[in-house]
Amino acid sequence: MGTPVTLPLWLFLLIVLFAAVTFASHFLFPSVRWYLRRRLEQAVARLNERLDRPIQPFKLARRTDTIRRLIFDPEVAQAMADYARDKGVREDVAFQKAEDYAREIVPGFSAFTYFSFAIRAARILSQSLYRVRLARSNDAALTAIDPHATVIFVMNHRSNMDYVLVTWLVAERSALAYAVGEWARVWPLRQLIRAMGGYFIRRRHNNPLYRKILARYVQMATEAGVTQAVFPEGGLSRTGHLGQPKLGLISYILDGFKPGTSRDVVFVPVALNYDRVMEDRNLIAAAETGQHSFRFSLRPIWRYLRRQTWQRLTGRFHRYGYAAVSFGDPLSLTEFLARSHEDIAADLGATLMTRIADVMPITPVPLVAHALQDGARSVPDLDALVRRQIAAAQARGLTVHIPRDDIDYTIEAGLRALIERRMLTRDGDTLTLSTEGESLIAFYAASVDHLLADPARAGDAADPVAVTT
Repeated sequence: MGTPVTLPLWLFLLIVLFAAVTFASHFLFPSVRWYLRRRLEQAVARLNERLDRPIQPFKLARRTDTIRRLIFDPEVAQAMADYARDKGVREDVAFQKAEDYAREIVPGFSAFTYFSFAIRAARILSQSLYRVRLARSNDAALTAIDPHATVIFVMNHRSNMDYVLVTWLVAERSALAYAVGEWARVWPLRQLIRAMGGYFIRRRHNNPLYRKILARYVQMATEAGVTQAVFPEGGLSRTGHLGQPKLGLISYILDGFKPGTSRDVVFVPVALNYDRVMEDRNLIAAAETGQHSFRFSLRPIWRYLRRQTWQRLTGRFHRYGYAAVSFGDPLSLTEFLARSHEDIAADLGATLMTRIADVMPITPVPLVAHALQDGARSVPDLDALVRRQIAAAQARGLTVHIPRDDIDYTIEAGLRALIERRMLTRDGDTLTLSTEGESLIAFYAASVDHLLADPARAGDAADPVAVTT
């Protein structure tokens, strides 16, 4: 036993390497992982103390654990068996397909990424591009929501900036989980969105197995109390008008809700509006051509960043005007079901879109664009028409955002934005729309068309307005 053994140096080094790897994998790495996870849990506990709605354990679970829980769910197992039978494949093939779908859908939320990086980046980006205003905070109603209820923020979809704005503005309430379309499944967005708790959906994928897995994930997250954000329109508005609700995700929530046994679900309407939608020309072109989807490309983003950097370096950059957000009155699903007995999903979708429409912020460009759309072609006519519009909106209990509490400044800000983008030319007091300006002004006017009553019926009102600044 004590006889020396002679080994080549390379073999000795290989043995030492294997021993080191074994020691690290069995003793060092588990200890390090336990230590880091313990520190993370302590950090999340401190974070939850300052959030109105704490981050739920479901959201913090390991991604692999959530995937396993999802694919072994009884309803998903039945969907796998149906898929195997309908497609004529073995059940292990159906299982592998289900696992691929689950890996595609399930996020890998990182509290550090969300609160240390994403929130700061969202604030910096929002404030560098827009003058951001909270037109209606509705704090009392939001604070009164049952702390055990699941909150779903339901928003209109004007721009891809919607994700950024709302993520920042509700950062002190909770971390949001978004449903994100296939356009974002590219590097490096895919990893970042997953770390922020976003989950990817294929909006036109009609495979029953995929739909069941997506439905069960949404239902599990809702049952666990995860705060979510959905866009019932399903995509960006091509015309500027609010779209008809598409009830996919909302119907999944309804199907999984059991009054009396499930925790309540509370929908919070959120309305967003902008003085400039960065995608406006593409959206108008899509409406004219009937295009239904957009291919994601980094090239226009690179061109945009290069142009913005140059304008900032030369001192010619200024922000895109105002971006405003309003929170409407929450809607309890338990209370809603108690009084709705017919087409519940359609009724719920219509009610939520109505509540979004009622609190739509009115910012300078849409306000001026609406007056131009109504025929104002001189500055005095525009001024008189805008004042009548504001007075009519006030009479209906609407809130108009008036920068600096100054209607003259608001009109000037709206006109300046339109002129700088060559939608409009001004010669003294005469205003002339360009050919492209007609479609763009119609696009912005449409966002508030449902709010601004016909000034001819509003009469000659005196000074307007209950305002937000």
